Amino acid sequence: MHAMVLKALRSPLEWTELPDRTPGAGEIRLKVAACGVCRTDLHVVDGELPEPEVPIIPGHEIVGRIDAIGAGVEGLHLGQRVGIPWLGHTCGVCPYCLSQHENLCDRPLFTGYTRDGGFATATVADARFAFPLGDAGTDVEVAPLLCAGLIGWRSLVIAGEGHKLGLYGFGAAAHILAQVAAWQGRSVYAFTKPGDVANQAFARSLGARWAGGSDKMPPEPLDAAIIFATVGDLVPMALKAVRKGGRVVCAGIHMSDIPSFPYSLLWEERQLVSVANLTRQDGLEFLSLVPKIGIIMETMPYPLVKANEALADLRAGRFEGAAVLVP
Repeated sequence: MHAMVLKALRSPLEWTELPDRTPGAGEIRLKVAACGVCRTDLHVVDGELPEPEVPIIPGHEIVGRIDAIGAGVEGLHLGQRVGIPWLGHTCGVCPYCLSQHENLCDRPLFTGYTRDGGFATATVADARFAFPLGDAGTDVEVAPLLCAGLIGWRSLVIAGEGHKLGLYGFGAAAHILAQVAAWQGRSVYAFTKPGDVANQAFARSLGARWAGGSDKMPPEPLDAAIIFATVGDLVPMALKAVRKGGRVVCAGIHMSDIPSFPYSLLWEERQLVSVANLTRQDGLEFLSLVPKIGIIMETMPYPLVKANEALADLRAGRFEGAAVLVP
C-alpha cells in the first residue's frame, strides 16, 4: 500500500510505501476509493490537537470497498462499499459508552489522528464503526458526508428545532447543512468571511435566505446559530445575533480562544454549547436521510499524492465545498 504520512508535526506529508496490512479480530480492510479533506486534518498536521500519534496517516472521511475481513466480524461482506468516520473506536464499557454517549468515550480512537486514516490506498478499520453506504452517489460525492455531513447533522440536532438558523463559516459542513435545513423548511442565514461575495452567492444558490459577512448582524434575530469557523471571536457575535432563549453551537474540534464578553449577551436564557465527535446513531440517522434530501455536493478532487496541495488550498480557502483525495 501507499500513503501520505505525517512523520513530524507541522511538516508536509510524505508519500510512503508501506507493507500491506491484515485486519485483526473485529476489523476490516478497505481499498480506499476516496477520502475527504477536513479542517480537522489541518489541526492534526499543525499540532493543534493534544497527544497526536506520529507518524500517522491522516484522513477520516473514507469511502472504500472491503477487501479483507477479520475474525468475528458480522453483517459486512467482501466488496461492500462502506464509510469510515472520525470516531474510529470506543471502549464500550465507560460510563459514557454505557449511557449512549459514546462520542464522549473515555478511551476512544480517532481515525486519522490516533489510528491511521484514509490518505492512503488502503486502510484497516474497526468494523463496528463502518457505515454501509449502498451504491447511490459517487465515491467523491459521498466522502465529505462522513464528517462534514455527520458533524453538521449532530450540530443541527443540538441546535434545536428553531426556524431561523445561522451558519458561521460556509465551508464543507455548512454547504451540506444548508441544504438539509432548507429541506426541513428552515430559513438559513449564512455568514462568511467579510467581503467574500463569491461564497455568499454560493450560499444563496444552496437555499440560504440571507448571506453576509460574519462581522454583520442578520436582518432579524436567529433562533439558533452553528459556528463551523474556528474563530473564537465569532462566539460573542453569534450570541448577539440569536434571540432570547436562543442557542449557539460550537461545532469545531478546535477553536481559537473566545474573548471575554458582557454577561448581557448570554443573559435571557441564551445557551452556548459545544459538539464533540458523533455517535454511530448520528451516522445511521443522517445517512438514511441523504437520498431523500438530494444533497448537491460541491467537491474538488485531488490525486492522493497531492494531499499537501489540497491541505494548502483548504487553509487558504481556494475552493468552495470540500476537497477529496482520490488514490
